[in-house]
Amino acid sequence: MRPANEALIVVDIQNDFCTGGALAVPGGEEIIARVNALLDEFQLRVFTQDWHPADHGSFADNHEGRKPYEVIDMPYGSQILWPVHCVAETGGAAFHPDLDVAKADHVVRKGTNPAIDSYSAFFENDHETPTGLDDYLSSKGIEKVTLVGLATDFCVLYSALDANRLGYAVTVLEGACRGIDLNGSLEDARTTLLDANIVLEP
Repeated sequence: MRPANEALIVVDIQNDFCTGGALAVPGGEEIIARVNALLDEFQLRVFTQDWHPADHGSFADNHEGRKPYEVIDMPYGSQILWPVHCVAETGGAAFHPDLDVAKADHVVRKGTNPAIDSYSAFFENDHETPTGLDDYLSSKGIEKVTLVGLATDFCVLYSALDANRLGYAVTVLEGACRGIDLNGSLEDARTTLLDANIVLEP
């Protein structure tokens, strides 16, 4: 069992990010057995869940003439337009059925504001609006976080960088993550994590 000041953050292992989903991450469901085993090693387990309204601004369908993976400017910066995914209360937004959700101590639902996307477990994409996770972890005396889940190069990356910026010791278990790898984004993510002195483990 890990020390009480360590938490496991399980990022977005939802149906729409697994095979057959609207924004499937290649091999997304392959990590679930390892993630389930890790749950028993940590005394505090946090799950994150993309939970978008149908009119979310990151969906290509909500921008006339735009296609998925195009990039547009939003008030908070550049935004990749995504296929419609993880719409609140739909099957695609549900956690993958093989994930041991009963062991979650806390669930963070993110991306609920239609005007702004939220990759990170800690902040929306303006890097200012908090999700409440930092307050929760601080209240539990957490000083170190280990991240697993989907996708390495987006929600895991942003969560790890924000945790690092907030002062947590951060480890990413690469073997318990999978990436989208959009135009080389997976290797870029690894470089960014290493440059931030975030620990990458297999």
